[in-house]
Amino acid sequence: MAGTQRLPLHTQMLMPRAGINRAFALLYSCAILALLYHHFIDLLQSTSMVSVFLLLADSVLAFMWVTAQAFRMYPTHRQVFVEHLEQYVKESDYPGLDVFICTADPYKEPPMSVVNTALSVMAYDYPTEKLSVYVSDDGGSKLTLFAFMEAARFAAHWLPYCRKNKVVERCPKAHLDPPTPQGSQRPIRSSMRVRVENVVKRGSISHDYITKEGESEALSRWTDGFTPQNHPPVVQVLLEHGKDKDVTGHGMPNLVYISREKSTDSPHRFKAGALNVLLRVSATMTNAPVILTLDSDMYSNDPQTPLRALCYLLDPSMDPKLGYVQFPQVFHGINKNDIYGGELSHVFEVHMPGMDGLAGPIHVGSGGFFRRRVFYGCPSETLEMNRDRQVSHSIKSREVLAMAHHVAGCKYENQTEWGRKMGFRYGSLVEDVYTSCLMQCEGWKSIYCNPKRAAFLGKSPINLHDFLNQTMRWSVGLLEVAFSRYSPITFGVQSISLLSGLCFAHYTFWAIWAIPVTIYAFLPQLALLNSASIFPKISDPWFLLYVVLFLGAYGQDYLEFLLSGRPTQRWWNHQRAWMMRDCRYVGISTFGFNVTSKVVEEEQSKRYKQGIFEFGVPSPVFLPLTTAAIINLVAFLSGIAQAGRQRSIEDMFLQLFLAGFAVVNCWPVYEAMAWRRDQGKLPLKITVISVVLAWALYSTSSMAF
Repeated sequence: MAGTQRLPLHTQMLMPRAGINRAFALLYSCAILALLYHHFIDLLQSTSMVSVFLLLADSVLAFMWVTAQAFRMYPTHRQVFVEHLEQYVKESDYPGLDVFICTADPYKEPPMSVVNTALSVMAYDYPTEKLSVYVSDDGGSKLTLFAFMEAARFAAHWLPYCRKNKVVERCPKAHLDPPTPQGSQRPIRSSMRVRVENVVKRGSISHDYITKEGESEALSRWTDGFTPQNHPPVVQVLLEHGKDKDVTGHGMPNLVYISREKSTDSPHRFKAGALNVLLRVSATMTNAPVILTLDSDMYSNDPQTPLRALCYLLDPSMDPKLGYVQFPQVFHGINKNDIYGGELSHVFEVHMPGMDGLAGPIHVGSGGFFRRRVFYGCPSETLEMNRDRQVSHSIKSREVLAMAHHVAGCKYENQTEWGRKMGFRYGSLVEDVYTSCLMQCEGWKSIYCNPKRAAFLGKSPINLHDFLNQTMRWSVGLLEVAFSRYSPITFGVQSISLLSGLCFAHYTFWAIWAIPVTIYAFLPQLALLNSASIFPKISDPWFLLYVVLFLGAYGQDYLEFLLSGRPTQRWWNHQRAWMMRDCRYVGISTFGFNVTSKVVEEEQSKRYKQGIFEFGVPSPVFLPLTTAAIINLVAFLSGIAQAGRQRSIEDMFLQLFLAGFAVVNCWPVYEAMAWRRDQGKLPLKITVISVVLAWALYSTSSMAF
C-alpha cells in the first residue's frame, strides 16, 4: 500500500559495556604508565640486562594491551530480520551468488569433507538459477574431481529431499550420520561415501566407477606428466542450471571444478592465488555480483544465511561503501572444556563486535559475503570492465570454457594489477587479513553478522602439534603484514582511523606476544634458581602495582568470558593455550604454507574428547614449551625450599608466584612426560632434549646473576 513504511531489515546498538570498558582503559593506562616509570627508574639505577629485559617485556605487553582496547571502545550488537526482506526485493530479483570453496590436499582435507561443504551450500534457500558453486582444487587431484562427480549425482537426490522435508542442517554428514526419522537418503550417501573413500585409499579410480558420459575424458587429463606442482589448467563443469535436473525435475545450481595451472617456473601465491583464479573464472561464467568464500571444511549450518547477508547488501539505507558481510567461524566437535582454545572466542565475541562499531571486522578467510566490485578498486573508482555484466552464454560453451582456461593460466597475471590492486592481495600467508585491511584503507566498510544459529560450522585442530603449527603459520603471515609498506600501525592508522588501525595492528603484531611470554617464562625463574630477587618485596608499595596489573588484565579477560556464556574451565584453558602458543614462537623462522590436516584418528579423537592433551610426535615444536615447563617446576621447588630455609618469601614472592602459576598451567605437559603410556604422550626424545636445554640455560644464567 502506498505510503506504508517498510519494517527494518536490521538494527544496530552500542553494547552497554562500552562505557565500563572506556573507564577501565583510562584507569589501567595510568597503572601501565606507573609501571613503565618504575622500570625507567630501575634502569637509571642499574644497567643490568635483567632491567632491560623486564622493560622490554612490559613495553610489549603495554603495546598489545593498548591495541586490544581499540576493540572495546565501540562494541556493537546487530540483529537481522530476514522475514522483512520480501518487502524490499522479490526472490526473482535476488542477485546472483557465486560460492568459492578452496581445498589443497586430498589426504589432509578428505574429499568427502569438501563435498559435504559444497552440498550444504548448493541446498541454500536461494533461487537455483542464481546460485553457482566453484571448487578450487589446488592439489590438482583427480581424486577430488571424482568425488565431485559423485557429489553431482547425489545432489540430484539431496536437494529435493532438503526442500521436501524442510531440512535445516543441509550438510549430508551432519544430517544423515545421526539417527534421523527421515533417512531415505542415507543409502545413497553411503554408496557415494564408500566409492569416494575407496578411490582415495587406493589412489586410483576404477573404470567401473566411471558411469557418466564425459567423465573418462575429464579424468584423462591426468597423464604421467601431470603433478600437483606442474600441470595445465582444468575447468570442468559438473552441473549447469537449465540443463541438469534433480529427480523431481527442478533445475540444479551450477557446480564447477577448477584446478588452476601450476608451473615450477611461476609463483602460485598460495590461497590468494587460488581465490583470484576463482574470481576470474567465475567472471567468465556467471559473474555474480555477490561472492561467498568458504574453507573446505566450513559447511553451511543455516540455509537462510545468504538472505541474512542480503538484509545488509540490499538495504537502500546502508552505506554504499559496504564491501562485505562477515559471519563468525564456529567449530563443531570441540571437547567440553576446549583444551586448546580452538573456538577463538575472543576473536568472535570481543574483537569482531568491537571492529563492527568502527569501519567493520576483518575477513577471516571463510564465511564472508563480498560484493564482487570490492576486488577491483576503491568505491569511488570507475573501472573499464563492467563488473555486473550478465553472462548469456552456456557455461559449457566452447567460447566460455576457452576463456575460463585462459584466465586460469599461471602466466595470465603477468604485467597486471592482480594481487596488488585487484583481487586478493599477495605478500602474506594470511591473505584474508591483508586483503580486508587494504580494502578498508581504500574506503570499503564491512559488517559483522552473528546470528543465534551458527551460519557455518567447521573443524578445529584436536592435537597440540597441529594447533601450534597452525598458529605459527598465521603468525608468520601476520608479521609479513605488520612489517610491509601497508603496516596497519602506520598506513592503516592514517588511511582508516586510529582505532581501526590499532585493531588491525593487534592482529598483525600478534606474534610479538612471544617476547614478554618468553621473558616471563624463563627470566624470573632462572633468577629464583640463582637466589636473585628481581621484583619488589611484598612490603614495597610497587608490589601492589604488579598485583593490580595482573588482576586487572586477567579479571577483564575472565569477565568477558562469563558475559559470553562460557564456563570458568574454558576460560582457564583459553589462557593456558594463549601461553603455550606464544611460548612456541621462540626461534621463529621462515615458514611456508602448510595445510592443516583435517584427518582424525579414532584413538586421538577419544583422548581429545576426554580432555587429554595430544603430543605424540617427536617434533621440535614442543621444545620451547617443555623446556619452560621443566625450568618452572625446578624453580618453584627450589623457591619453596629457599622459603623454608629463610622462613620468609617476602623477597621472592612474585617470582615464586610466576613459577607456581606456570607449573599449574603446564600440568598436562608433566603428565605427558612422566605418567602417560598412551600414544599421545610426549616422546622421550623431546623430554631428554628439553632437560639438556634447561640445564644449559641454568648454567648460562649463573653467570648473569
